[in-house]
Amino acid sequence: MMQSIIELFDLETRQSRPLATFGTHVEAPNWTQEGTLIVNAGGLLYHVDLKTPALVRIDTGPHNRLNNDHGPSPDGRQMAFSDKIETGKSCIYVMPSSGGAARRITQNVPSWFHAWHPDGDRVLYPCVRRGKFGIATCTLEGSEKVLIKGPGHYDGPDYTPDGEWIWFNSDRAGDMALWRMRADGSTPEQMTDGSRVDWFPHPSPDGQNVVYLSYPAGTEGHPAGKHVELRLIPTAGGEPEVLTSLYGGQGTINVPSWSPDGRRFAFVRYVED
Repeated sequence: MMQSIIELFDLETRQSRPLATFGTHVEAPNWTQEGTLIVNAGGLLYHVDLKTPALVRIDTGPHNRLNNDHGPSPDGRQMAFSDKIETGKSCIYVMPSSGGAARRITQNVPSWFHAWHPDGDRVLYPCVRRGKFGIATCTLEGSEKVLIKGPGHYDGPDYTPDGEWIWFNSDRAGDMALWRMRADGSTPEQMTDGSRVDWFPHPSPDGQNVVYLSYPAGTEGHPAGKHVELRLIPTAGGEPEVLTSLYGGQGTINVPSWSPDGRRFAFVRYVED
């Protein structure tokens, strides 16, 4: 039986503690302003309370094929998620944070939600346009702007808290590594050296660090069921620090999961068969 363990990592002590173990495949925790987590399980969204952790379903209406790309808006009032039930390819929707009727904001497909702009007026996501991967933004009214695209893969974009930089992962230089660029898509700069396969960078709320998922060299894509590391790197660049090693990968830390005060982040560890 699949077992998923949600853990909370304390940045000050450099220790993690288990919050809850579930006998199902739970993925991609977010941390809300109200002190709950949001996770995906079986194509649906759930709240997990930190004091009495249990999977409490969030109403997403007819949308029941959600992947693990979701997140609350900065003011906590709205929820963005990705679902493909309407078109067969991933679209981004926005609904009230408590659940209910959702509206589609990306007309072009596929589009996979990854982060909100700090102002809450647009979302950030990887996409495929005219056969090429890229990173785009879309306003809540549906106006899309592709910031960067090209050969290779682009994924995992997230804003720094000041909205001036976007971190992402790409193999545009040959190896899958972390990159950052200006918020308008200019001056892309490689931030890890490509000696490992690095995915899903998430800047901390204080703008000082970036936590990310790191696979062994030679890993293809971002599979589940691998021995991986969660690492930390200063936003200015520098030597990465290994925070913890675990059995995980896809689903561990796909979307932003820092606590609002930046002291902790949530992730999912899986029990190896």
